[in-house]
Amino acid sequence: MSRPILKVYVTSHFERSFRGLAGSIKRKATIKDSWFRADAFDPRLKTHALKGNLKGLWAYSVDREHRILFEFLAADEALYHDIGLHEIYRR
Repeated sequence: MSRPILKVYVTSHFERSFRGLAGSIKRKATIKDSWFRADAFDPRLKTHALKGNLKGLWAYSVDREHRILFEFLAADEALYHDIGLHEIYRR
């Protein structure tokens, strides 16, 4: 059963991080965002809940190194907090 996301909000931190990415990563992230909006748990995204200090947040894969860190605001809404390498998990 798919879980479509009708609205995605972004933080200013996410916007800054996204602007700093290479063009190829931005293109991949845009494609993955469209998959996420169609189904937040599309297996290709490897969506997973985070633990510890990041409990309540989730992440999905853009590629082998890059992740998008987000939270669900409602069943069909999400807030993107950050995008980048695994360092985004160190808050």
